[in-house]
Amino acid sequence: MKRVLFLLILIIVSCRPAIDKSNLEIEGTWKLFEATLEENGVKTVTKYDQNTSFIKIINKSHFAFHLHDLSKGKDSTAVYSSGAGTYELVGNKYTENLEYCSDRQWEGNDFHFTLEIRNDTLIQSGVEVVEEARVNRMNTEKYVKVNYSKF
Repeated sequence: MKRVLFLLILIIVSCRPAIDKSNLEIEGTWKLFEATLEENGVKTVTKYDQNTSFIKIINKSHFAFHLHDLSKGKDSTAVYSSGAGTYELVGNKYTENLEYCSDRQWEGNDFHFTLEIRNDTLIQSGVEVVEEARVNRMNTEKYVKVNYSKF
C-alpha cells in the first residue's frame, strides 16, 4: 500500500507543468542610460542622458523599444528608431524575437542575452548578429526602471 501511494504521489508530482524558474521581475518600463558596444576590438560607450532617450517596455509576452533625439528632430542629432516582438525568459537567459523594426534588415532575427537585475537596474548583455546589416558585436545595455507611480 505504501509503495502504491508513493508511486501515485511520484506520478502526480512529475505531471505538474514546468515552473519558470526565473525570479527576475522584468515587466515594466525601462529607460536606457548606458550602452557599451564591442565590435572588431573597438569599444564604444554611449550615455543616454542629454541628446537621446531610449525606453524598453516589457509585458508578459512582448517587448518594444523606442529611441529618439531630444531636439525634436530639429538638428544634426535627429534620430528615431523602434522595434518590437516577443521574448522568452528562462532563468536569466532572455531571447528577443524581433518582429518589427524601423531598420527593416533587423526584423526576423533572434537576439540572446543574459540578464541581471541590481536594485532598480537591469543589465542586458549578449552578442548581436545581423548578417544582412554586417553586424556582429557584443552589446551591454544598462536600464533603470521607470516608476510612473510618482505621477
